[in-house]
Amino acid sequence: MAGYRRPIFWGVALGLCWLLTGIGNARAQNSSSTNANGEVTRILFVFDASNSMNAFWGRRRKWDVARELLAASLDSLYLQDNIELGLRVYGHGTKHVPGKQDCDDTELIVPIGPGRNLIIQQELRKLRAQGTTPIARSLLAAADDFAATSGPGRNVIVLITDGIEACDEDPCAVSRALQAQGIVIQPFIIGIGLEEKYKDTFQCVGRYFDASRPEVFGEVLDIVIDQAVHRTTVQLDLLDAHGQPTVTAIPFEFIERQSGHPALQAVHTQIAPGTPDTLVLNPVPEYDVVLHSIPPLRLEQVVLTPRQHNHVALDAPLGFLDLSQSRDRSALSGTPVRVFQQGGCDPVHVQSVGTRQRYLAGTYRLEFATLPPEIVDGVHIGDGRIVPVAISEPGSLNLDVGTAGYGGLFKEGESGLNLVVSFEGQDPSGRYDLQPGRYVVIFRAKHAPRTDLSVTRKVDIRSGGNHTLTLRP
Repeated sequence: MAGYRRPIFWGVALGLCWLLTGIGNARAQNSSSTNANGEVTRILFVFDASNSMNAFWGRRRKWDVARELLAASLDSLYLQDNIELGLRVYGHGTKHVPGKQDCDDTELIVPIGPGRNLIIQQELRKLRAQGTTPIARSLLAAADDFAATSGPGRNVIVLITDGIEACDEDPCAVSRALQAQGIVIQPFIIGIGLEEKYKDTFQCVGRYFDASRPEVFGEVLDIVIDQAVHRTTVQLDLLDAHGQPTVTAIPFEFIERQSGHPALQAVHTQIAPGTPDTLVLNPVPEYDVVLHSIPPLRLEQVVLTPRQHNHVALDAPLGFLDLSQSRDRSALSGTPVRVFQQGGCDPVHVQSVGTRQRYLAGTYRLEFATLPPEIVDGVHIGDGRIVPVAISEPGSLNLDVGTAGYGGLFKEGESGLNLVVSFEGQDPSGRYDLQPGRYVVIFRAKHAPRTDLSVTRKVDIRSGGNHTLTLRP
């Protein structure tokens, strides 16, 4: 890895635009992917052959150790079905000279395909480590490597390197673009004796594994290959107030944290009471799990253990809010009700009068879209409970004015008058469905020239009653 830096190559920027605008035909399915279900898993090894790989690592050169252990790991994949392999190398073609470096020194040595194990092993023996470290450009070129393959499958990059980007380009941006376009899943990075200060630079590129010593490298490589290839299952346990997985029938998502893409969107199902259905997921990415309950729940940074059955648990005790009115033919039927968590500013749901809806256990505030709005505070919904909430039926006010004017309709409250309807120069005559209580109409005709021509009238509104108020001169 050289110390010289040259300006960013504009072709990489154009390549990123190509990826971000969706031009290209390589795609990976970011859902379950295993060779057990017949789906092809394609692994492209991106191998560091820069000059720094000639440094000693323990008693041997990094280059020799990495080549031999990669070749040995390929033996374990030799007769596995639905596995395709490829090899891209950078830094092997142009010898590093201080003050100069070849940032285009990246090459697909073995195209991705089945039965490539022996070919990759043979090619590794021919290579020499001598050049620079164009990681971003190598990752970008991988898009074309996968595009040359045919059929659906899961595309995996395994980057093996001992250094960071040497060409003033951005591997993180390239990786994000590859993942956002569904070309690859989150890449694996194996750091070979990487200096501590450089390790964090790969966190944004993919899933980083640290091979700090030669004897650890083989183990890390086996773990990475295992995670890239094999099946991982998950159960999503939705727990009630007693910690039992009885909650079900709610939409949910597993979202890949790095790309933001949903790996799975489904409705939670139980195959038997208390036994959620088994899901198959790619174990490589970190996930955010979103449960679309009311209000929604989110569990972040979920890491799955490969080749095992994983349980992901969410506390989701539910109860019911029943907004049925006591009357069979209620005037309030269908009235929208905004539901807030107690103390919250934004509604979590809008429910209609006459319906029943599940909510997470908690305390809520209800705002009925009546005239004036009816507020019900402190509604506690407990696990498994049905909580009925009903309000008084409205009465009708038939207001007969006969002329345009100004003023308003007010409701008397403990602190004085509260405006219900403002009259802004129009004729306010008509029917008003009002919640029970005492109301005051204050009105001045538009043509009236003096304040003392204002008119004030009071009226008591009763549930189900019809009331007429005439203000004609």
